[in-house]
Amino acid sequence: MVQPRSMLATAPSSFLEPSPNAASQALQELQAGLLARPAHIDPKYLYDRLGSSLFTAITQLPEYYPTRCEAEILRDHAADIARHVGTVNSLIDLGAGDCVKAERLFADLRPGRYVPIDISADYLRGAVQRLEHAHPGLEIIAVGQDFHHALNLPDCIPAAGRLFFYPGSSIGNLDPGQALAMLTRIRAACADGGLLVGIDRVKPRSILEPAYDDALHLTAAFNLNLLRHVNGILGSDFDVHGWSHVAHYDEAHSRMQMYLQALGDVSVGWPGAQRRFESGERIHTENSYKYTVDGFRDLLVRAGYSRIQHWSDTRDWFSVFSAHA
Repeated sequence: MVQPRSMLATAPSSFLEPSPNAASQALQELQAGLLARPAHIDPKYLYDRLGSSLFTAITQLPEYYPTRCEAEILRDHAADIARHVGTVNSLIDLGAGDCVKAERLFADLRPGRYVPIDISADYLRGAVQRLEHAHPGLEIIAVGQDFHHALNLPDCIPAAGRLFFYPGSSIGNLDPGQALAMLTRIRAACADGGLLVGIDRVKPRSILEPAYDDALHLTAAFNLNLLRHVNGILGSDFDVHGWSHVAHYDEAHSRMQMYLQALGDVSVGWPGAQRRFESGERIHTENSYKYTVDGFRDLLVRAGYSRIQHWSDTRDWFSVFSAHA
């Protein structure tokens, strides 16, 4: 159970730390993934403090269109989105990061409280400190939590009027079955509320692949930093110089895939185990599924949502869906 810790006395805010057993769960999960064949690491581990900062930089790259497309939608259709959403007592931001995306909605949605949730508690803490100064009258209840398997919201957040905000096409990191399960969990947690979610649209390989393998190699640094993060959690001895970033579009499954590829034969050890990787062997680090409008609407319907509406950018590269529970 997470425990609250007061932040600034001038604002009605609290910060809920990760649960005590989160570290042991991470150890088990990482070890199982590294020993699997093929090896894999969950993409949530991309987001330690440095990884979150690198991703923020990636969103500024000319190749990385999703953040700009989503911002365009939320800016140009803000009034329509607010009307469709209705009253928001609690704006619950899944994968909040620097909280900037949700902050842009404050003026139109006028939430009674803001609940940012992110696995990178250290990075989130800094974002919340900024928000407390910028919005001193807003109640903020920040939660350092991995929400991918369970949504453990604190009891102090009323059940009525919850709007879950899941931006940035982050739901694309889940395969369709996992995405359906996540959408179902969210609906169960907002009985009379709703969901505002961003999805990346299917588009040509020539647009998608540069967004995940940019000319400045920031995405490569972001992916390689994952090994440093794993070393810190697991006590492993990955050498980032022995690995390279690989990204390609799997057209058959409408998903971008990211890997770390061994540049030579290498043995990696950690307390109690080790794994030998041959030259060219890969560790899968991320999927990013792309959807058609009809395909994602069908997923929402299967999860039990109704009154579904969507808005797109001028190029139809990205969509934001609003759905009622």
